[in-house]
Amino acid sequence: MKNEKPNAEVVWKQFEDVLVPRLNLGLADRAVYSHLVRHSRLEGKFQFRFSIAWLAEGARLCPETVRPAVRRLVDQGALRLLERSKEGHLVEVFLPDEIPAAQPDAGEDGEVVPQTPPVSLEEVDFFKTPLLREAIHARERDRCFYCMRRMNKRMKCIDHVVPQAEFGRNSYRNLVSACVECNSAKGQRPAGDFLRWLYRKGTLSPCELSARLGALGNLTAGRLRPVLERGRRREVRKEQAGSRRYKMAT
Repeated sequence: MKNEKPNAEVVWKQFEDVLVPRLNLGLADRAVYSHLVRHSRLEGKFQFRFSIAWLAEGARLCPETVRPAVRRLVDQGALRLLERSKEGHLVEVFLPDEIPAAQPDAGEDGEVVPQTPPVSLEEVDFFKTPLLREAIHARERDRCFYCMRRMNKRMKCIDHVVPQAEFGRNSYRNLVSACVECNSAKGQRPAGDFLRWLYRKGTLSPCELSARLGALGNLTAGRLRPVLERGRRREVRKEQAGSRRYKMAT
């Protein structure tokens, strides 16, 4: 199915009137984001591959300025880094109305209320509730992290990259969305060994193996952050508030 091109005028107004002030984007971040949106979403492409040199030339900035700007946009949820290799960066580019951090929270009566400070993802137990587990599934866009096939609700489950038996945490850095078959076949094997096993079995091509190993490195480095929508953010804040009260009481 052909991707639909968004209305460029609407996107530009949302960018200037909403995204820039809410994310407090600097000049470099604005130039980088607008150039990427121009060559991706405004052309009907949800994913886009680029090199830092190409982006620097197009945005009229030096590579040393562009590289941290890309990292900031990833951290703020404007971009999702899918792969980083010799061929360049492969990202998903989100429009202003698709970025949760740029959206106002609404109270029970529908009235917009000020945003609270961002939650700390590093402290969140993403295995604790169905809502938080769904954030991990959403990050993978309903594809198995290992074999990359598309999954329906009956096929997908949460897998610990480092098994719980080896003290693997419930952090977003250690949880992935996987199909039932991969979850069962992986067992207690390290994720890298399991990906190589899938390659030897013929499930993954050489390029796909390289991409999956790169994604695994990005995952453990904290670069593949799940997006917390409004309901999930409230749940995380409630959990963190309870944790702080428990620490004060003890």
